[in-house]
Amino acid sequence: MTIRAVIFVLDELIRDFNIDQMTMKAEVRSHLVKEGIPASVLLTNESMFDMLKKTEIFMKNSGKSTRLVMKIQKHIWNLAQQHELEAAKTASVVPGILEMLETLKRARLKLGLFTTIGEKSVNYIFKRFGISKFFNSVTSREKVKNVELGYEHLDSTIKTLHVKSEEALVVTNDEHDIISGRELGAMVAALATETSAQKRLVDAGANYFISSVLEVPELVETINKSPRFRRTRNRKMP
Repeated sequence: MTIRAVIFVLDELIRDFNIDQMTMKAEVRSHLVKEGIPASVLLTNESMFDMLKKTEIFMKNSGKSTRLVMKIQKHIWNLAQQHELEAAKTASVVPGILEMLETLKRARLKLGLFTTIGEKSVNYIFKRFGISKFFNSVTSREKVKNVELGYEHLDSTIKTLHVKSEEALVVTNDEHDIISGRELGAMVAALATETSAQKRLVDAGANYFISSVLEVPELVETINKSPRFRRTRNRKMP
């Protein structure tokens, strides 16, 4: 099977996207407590996704309406969006990314992106760096039911690109994304900048390792020249 689409996570394309996580989570927790969620069940070191899951469970067990849960969630996403947009103002694009994306487009590959970041922030970043023209599909948190990055984000992106799962190459440095990609039948290139990270990425099922996202065009070319690449596991770039 030939690779016809490459799917990225937003964090691999930009750098210095430094969201003030501590402040954001503190604000999320404070608002949820005001909405009646016991402070004792909302841990200060957990993600806002976990806080929202606990909120949904608590509200349903308390007989609260789905409408109220959705209202609370909307407020939380608006709060998160403020922090995301602030971080986007000081972010920078990875050097060489535009040229790399151009190379992939010239090869007539479809490009997709998935992220937990909100659509407004993604559009701001795309416009600021001029990269929206490269992507055929972008799956932000608004486009899926389960906003925590994983299977649903990736599945939605592949379907929107109108390719078979085995025709997609997922580029990520996160083991959960790797597992999702393998479950869907896609090829996965693990971005491993540290040797210490390779074992967990191997265990997750990565097919290939790359040390830089800029190596993706060369990797696609290598895969598409190999008629038996689907049987190859955990290979490093030559």
